[in-house]
Amino acid sequence: MTRTITRSYEHHDDASDVVSRLEAAGIASDNISMISHGDVGDESNAEEGAALGGAAGGAIGLLAGLGMLAIPGIGPVVAAGWLASTAAGAVGGAAVGGLVGALTSAGESERDANYYAETVRRGGSIISVRVADVRAAEVEAIMDGAGPIDPIARRAEYEREGWRRFDESAAPYRNIV
Repeated sequence: MTRTITRSYEHHDDASDVVSRLEAAGIASDNISMISHGDVGDESNAEEGAALGGAAGGAIGLLAGLGMLAIPGIGPVVAAGWLASTAAGAVGGAAVGGLVGALTSAGESERDANYYAETVRRGGSIISVRVADVRAAEVEAIMDGAGPIDPIARRAEYEREGWRRFDESAAPYRNIV
């Protein structure tokens, strides 16, 4: 049986490192997806963002295929893998759901999918891996060893700010410091 394991990370570089470790462990790049906030300012800089994603990711497996995608409510993202393709199909086909729909189709609960989409919206990265049950513990150890965001604490932080669920119609998040 196959399951999907998803984790969120604060920075694109951390997520890229996890992808490299998963591939080094023999997880096929076809079974790994990464979506990182594009952090390129606006969608007119898509080529610059794709180059940044490719440079940060290196030139192996999944990371060599990083490209730009615009997701409603998030803006530009650097993305690769089956999850990105599913989200792009939902966006391109005007289907309801975008990233949340792609994540729920992959087996995430709607609550978790909303959290992951919001995390990308706020500048983070997510990695989703499709893996056979016999390798799930190994994949979880690799992903958890890279210091993923604690989803319970982060969701609670979002909720203290008044957030309830990802809003596709919202403007892309801008963190004003």
